[in-house]
Amino acid sequence: MTAPVPGPCATVVASDLDRTLIYSAAALGLTVPDERAPRLLCVEVYRSRPLSYLTEAAAALLAELARRAVFVPTTTRTREQYRRVHLPGPPPPFAICANGGHLLVDGESDPGWHARVRRALAADCASLEEVRARMLADADPDWLLKERVAEDLFAYLVVDRDRLPRAWVKELGDWAGPRGWTVSLQGRKVYAVPRPLTKSAAVAEIVRRTGAGRVLAAGDSLLDADLLLAADTGWRPGHGELADLGWTAPHITALPERGVAAGERVVREMLLHTGRA
Repeated sequence: MTAPVPGPCATVVASDLDRTLIYSAAALGLTVPDERAPRLLCVEVYRSRPLSYLTEAAAALLAELARRAVFVPTTTRTREQYRRVHLPGPPPPFAICANGGHLLVDGESDPGWHARVRRALAADCASLEEVRARMLADADPDWLLKERVAEDLFAYLVVDRDRLPRAWVKELGDWAGPRGWTVSLQGRKVYAVPRPLTKSAAVAEIVRRTGAGRVLAAGDSLLDADLLLAADTGWRPGHGELADLGWTAPHITALPERGVAAGERVVREMLLHTGRA
């Protein structure tokens, strides 16, 4: 299974979606007076209501970026959740869902890639059932709102962030680490993800298929750290898990912008770094 990529391919651009490129109303982070707020484009509708946005300026930049490079949406979302998002520009030939568990080629999951991921998880990690049971055994109904399993690959809890004890997240992470799992707190969600399930591995496969010579990347959470480290150049917003930890690397730019303004800055920087802006 291969995707058509027009012309010689020099650059793969892999960007996380939520709170990096697109933003819910609660995450927009608008700080200017209402009359100076940027015009927004809705790119996701859920249950007949608008859910996710980017600025109109970011939308125009993204459409241009997708014409100049191999743009790869790279997300922890399930395939169903990803397909609700309609980004400007041509349809991406590749997308990465479920944190690397599914590599979409022309919108369809590559079965060979998914089988390879499954083998790696079975060989190197505790079972999803064991980790999920541990998460639920220690969760307090006072702050637990929902629990979900994504694509039968990883688990997450939706929590009341104000009531969630930070020590609980650390304790879960300490328990999960020796069992081959990573714990990440993103907004109202606590994720438990198998360590071999990475965005960077799926991006490396896309690089292999396209022959790209360079990777640009952006992300805001711990689950994006491997993606950023594997890129040639990367950016992280001024908000999010990585910003809270002060995480960076020599080839990563920590942007000062927060909220939807950071999303616009990310796309602008990526476009400049394609070398044709």
